[in-house]
Amino acid sequence: MNVIEKALQTASKCHEGQYRKNTDIPYITHPVSVGMMLLKAGYREEIIAAGILHDTVEDTQLALEEIEKEFGLKIARIVEGCSEPDKTLPWKERKEHTIEYLKTASDEVRAVVCADKLHNIRSIISDYEEVGEAVWRRFNAGKEQQKWYYSNIVESLGTKSSFDLLKELQKEVDRLFRMMA
Repeated sequence: MNVIEKALQTASKCHEGQYRKNTDIPYITHPVSVGMMLLKAGYREEIIAAGILHDTVEDTQLALEEIEKEFGLKIARIVEGCSEPDKTLPWKERKEHTIEYLKTASDEVRAVVCADKLHNIRSIISDYEEVGEAVWRRFNAGKEQQKWYYSNIVESLGTKSSFDLLKELQKEVDRLFRMMA
């Protein structure tokens, strides 16, 4: 079995019964979409697999050590780089940590995080077009905080260099927050 198929099976089992925030959409659609974006952008199999697995450590019972055992150190390090180290911290502290970390993160981590945020933004845009301002009630942090976060993520991801997924993310972040102006 190739590493992408193995990642799909692992993520599907780990995210079983989970749904996207306050929706009836199975959660697995998110990591699969992230993997598909990375595939379309021409990334290697290991990065695509890491994209599919990116939320397993943060949001399921799967331990990083298990990812390393099953998928190797490289994929485990990318997943680790995409995971918040301490979910018990307040939202703003966690997001500030992510923003700072991404300025010096590896290109592989930056690509996966960018695809993750791009899918999230596109989901928010789709939901905003459907339900309007009510979309912001799905989040712990409101519209202005989300604008701050995503704008800073784009800036941090662009610290080292620009890449096609980042250009798409910048365009979609601008689009979302321009729609609401």
